Amino acid sequence: MLRRSGRFSLLATTLACALVFTAGCSSDSPSASGSTPTSASKGSGPVTVLYAGSLVNMMEKQLSPGFDKSSGYTFKGYGAGSSALAEQIKGKVHKADVFISANPDVNDTLEGKKNGNWVSWYAKFASSPLVIGYNPKSKFAADIKSKPWYTVITESGFHVGRTDPATDPKGELAAQALKSAATKHHDDALAAIGKDKSTVLPEETMVGRLQSGQLDAGFFYSSEAKAAGIPTVPLTGQNLKAVYTVTQVNNAPHPKAAAAFIKYLLGSNGKKILKKDAFDITSPPAVKGSDVPSALTKALGQ
Repeated sequence: MLRRSGRFSLLATTLACALVFTAGCSSDSPSASGSTPTSASKGSGPVTVLYAGSLVNMMEKQLSPGFDKSSGYTFKGYGAGSSALAEQIKGKVHKADVFISANPDVNDTLEGKKNGNWVSWYAKFASSPLVIGYNPKSKFAADIKSKPWYTVITESGFHVGRTDPATDPKGELAAQALKSAATKHHDDALAAIGKDKSTVLPEETMVGRLQSGQLDAGFFYSSEAKAAGIPTVPLTGQNLKAVYTVTQVNNAPHPKAAAAFIKYLLGSNGKKILKKDAFDITSPPAVKGSDVPSALTKALGQ
């Protein structure tokens, strides 16, 4: 009886182990919901990312789907002018986890006690030159491709768009390009465009307005134009560019999700997208400031 009982116990144990093994295999296998073998180690919940509006196509259509799938977190993005976003962070309009600016100086407005101590460090990770993006169906398309940009945009009936220099670094660069070209070429028409408020548009609407035919051309960064499939011509005589930075906002509501997003952006998957969209990548990222979270030191090359 004792021997029989031992065999029965051994059989029961074997069956139990087999069931555990089967269950384990089942949970690690891809399912109809798209889970992966590493699903058990994934995070959950949102990550709120406030990003420069010039990155809208890259963030919403290229980067976030892959991030959501691989990390388990849910990307919640808000795109606008970098300076405007900084004011929203200070005004607590959005509780940001991550802030991505198109101008390093904008971070300074969030640093220190007098600015609310929202940011203590940031990393430069990419740059992109300012260009003229145009609608290939515009009646001015042939001129844009063959003549200097500063002569074409002053032609009668030409509709050009730019962003607000008060809230967006790209708008500031566009105003600088117009002023510089007007002075260099003694062109009052260029100077007039630089003062014309009707040419100033919300950054998040620029691509749509151009593609719909409301604009003949606009000032864009080459990377955002590439991501949106917009043809471009260089700003001859100018050397202006966006310098993109990323930081985890101090006291971020979701610090683990924030770190996961930044690591994805700066990792191999993010770099593939940045290269595809013709960004000039800064590698390793150039870090300024202190108190970088320990979870990000490796990703930042520290």
